[in-house]
Formats: sequence, C-alpha cells, structure tokens
Amino acid sequence: MPTGVTTAGVPVVDGIPFARAGREELRDRVAGLLAAGEVDRARVALFADADDWWSEPPPPEAQLARVPAARSLREAMDLLGMGRVGDYFAHRWSDPTHLAGLALLGQHWPGDRPVVDVACGVGTQLRELSRRGVRDLLGLDVVWSKLWLAQRFVCPGARYVCADLTALPDLQVPRPAYVTCHDAFYFLRDKPAAAAAMHALAGPGGTVVVGHAHVADTVSAGEPLAPAEYARLLGATVLYDDAELTAALLAGRPPRPAAARELTRSEAIGLVAGDLRGPAPQDLGDPLGPLRPNPLYVDGELRWPSERYAAEYGPRSGHLPARWPEPLPADAARRRLLVDLPEQW
Repeated sequence: MPTGVTTAGVPVVDGIPFARAGREELRDRVAGLLAAGEVDRARVALFADADDWWSEPPPPEAQLARVPAARSLREAMDLLGMGRVGDYFAHRWSDPTHLAGLALLGQHWPGDRPVVDVACGVGTQLRELSRRGVRDLLGLDVVWSKLWLAQRFVCPGARYVCADLTALPDLQVPRPAYVTCHDAFYFLRDKPAAAAAMHALAGPGGTVVVGHAHVADTVSAGEPLAPAEYARLLGATVLYDDAELTAALLAGRPPRPAAARELTRSEAIGLVAGDLRGPAPQDLGDPLGPLRPNPLYVDGELRWPSERYAAEYGPRSGHLPARWPEPLPADAARRRLLVDLPEQW
C-alpha cells in the first residue's frame, strides 16, 4: 500500500495504515503532513506514539528521524527508546514464553488458512509462520513503530495494520481465518469485546488461539483472569499450562491439555477455540537456519540484558545453562543455545 491517505481518511506511511482508535488528533496531523509532502515528519510523528501501558516520554524528534537509517533491529529499537520492551523483542527467540507459543502453534497449525496475529509486536511469531510456508499473514498492533520494525527487520512478507482490535477497519481477511494473540491478551482492557472481535475475524469455522495469557500477577501481568474465565470469554475447548507447552517443545513431544480447574495455580495458559486444526508438518522445536550462538551468552556466561528481564525470564529459563557448554550438546538448537536470528538483528 503506497504512502498517502486512503479514501477512508486513514494515513498510510511506508505501506502501514494508521487507523488506531483514540488517536484522531495524531491521525489528522499525519494526514496533513502527508498532504504537504512531509513523509519524513509524518513517520517521526508515528514513531513517537506508544501504547497506553508505556509511561516513558518519546525520544527527541531528531533522534527518531535517524531510525530509518538504522542498520539493525537493536539499533532501531535503541533510537526509538524502547527500553525494557526492546530487551524483550531483542531476545524473544529463546525466552520460554516464545517457546510455549511455538508449541501451541505446532499443535494447532493454521495450514493454508489466512492468519491474523493480534498484538503482533515486531513480528516474531509471523516470521516463524512465514518461514514455514504460511503465506497469507496480517499483523495487527496499536503501536505503529513496532509494525515498522516488523516489516523492516523481522517479517517483510506479512501485511501490517495499526489499529485497535475492537475498532478495526475492513481488513479484507478471507474466512475462515486463524486468529492468534500471543503474550498480549491479558493486557487488553475490554477482554469480552476483544474475544468477540477475534471470533468475528476468524468467521464461522475459524480458529482463535490465545497464548501465554497470565493467570497470576507477575512482573508484567497486565490484568490477568482465572483460567475458567478466559475459557468462557473465548469459548475455548482446549487449554494448556504455559510451562507444559515450553517443556513439550524442549522435549520434542505434543503438549498435554488440561482442564481449567487444573490450571488455577498456573502462571499463564494457552487456549484454543473453534476449529482446532492439526499439528504442523514440521517440528517447530527445531529452529530453521542459519543458526547463530545465542547473544545472551557473553564471554561464555549467560548474561541477562537487565535486572527486570532476569527476574521475569531467568527462573523460567532452565533450558539455558549458566555457562556456554563445550562441546555443544546435540540438542543445542532445540534448547536455543543456537538461534535463528533475523539477518539484521
């Protein structure tokens, strides 16, 4: 989609529409800049926008203007001032919540269905789908800069739209669709409306998959619910403990589902509603190459990027040893000692 303003009044910069609800003033400003031929200033204005959970001020405009020249995902995130969120995205490829999401995808694979990834962030999950043959991919997020990063550095093969799940423009998604939301549903404030919107996107015979929905208050729990309440909202018929999903991927076996009453002590859960689909033709526990040493290891030692990251992921990352093993074990790739980072990571 070319840069400009659509007939619906939605500004589009670098092919990514900005249709976020509650940002009418910003939308009008960006549209005005585009009408005046000020594409660079319009992009900077969008780079400065953040989600409602973020409390840090945006970087200076001069710094944001340097983002398009960044040579890597990490450099771009630093210029955007993403802080702890940047740490999360930079090391997503080996964290236990990502592995749990892969296990959930692998057990309930979209196949040839179109996929909508809600709150897709920088496109980590979309990249896995794209590299394994899924072609019709759409990433949604309320933060335009994350979608720009996804398109530029992580998964250029997907289509992206900046919009709220409960106030969507016409996305022209064929039905039935496969609609997924990983490690984000617990942040959505109006969960009943979000669940209804996901089912509407999926359509009759479609699939709704929610991964890593927090049950307990943790470092970044958002607004968690009880397992039975998540299941009721989503109409889910299959539930998993998140730790079981991670363990299953590491062990190379199918994850074991559980009843809602068995998950009340879980930290987070995964849920599937609608058409359950079947397992993926490939084992998602085996990362695709080329593989590189996990950058969390510095001078042979596992070093977390921040104290906050260490507190959230350290206790749940038993698959990563404290020191780099020599020789590497046979399952080094499965344990994410070796990772398939984007080329411009």
